[in-house]
Amino acid sequence: MQEPNNLGDLLKYEAPNLYSRDLATVAAGQQLSLGTVVGLESATNKLHALDPTATDGTEVAVGVLATDVDATLIDVDDALLIARHAIVASASIVWPAGITAAEQAEAISQLKTLGVLVRAAA
Repeated sequence: MQEPNNLGDLLKYEAPNLYSRDLATVAAGQQLSLGTVVGLESATNKLHALDPTATDGTEVAVGVLATDVDATLIDVDDALLIARHAIVASASIVWPAGITAAEQAEAISQLKTLGVLVRAAA
């Protein structure tokens, strides 16, 4: 039996009083897992799974989802995002398929600028 990841597997430290978290809107047409690195589409101000090859804003990591989000049919307005001053476990991060090591390093650097540190041993 294997239990899926939960917030305790992903989030190793966050600032007090929920300072690290934001509520955000995930755009329709996606089913994203806890730990997914996301970008913000400039035109709609909605989250999408990180796409390092995009040019619409979703190529820049803005946080990590703290819950599973099923936005298959409609936008989800109350997605929980780890957006600042936190430590997340690298083993629980969900990267887009086909991401290169360089693109992953760039996304980790972008998260670090926000204060979201990705640690192998957290």
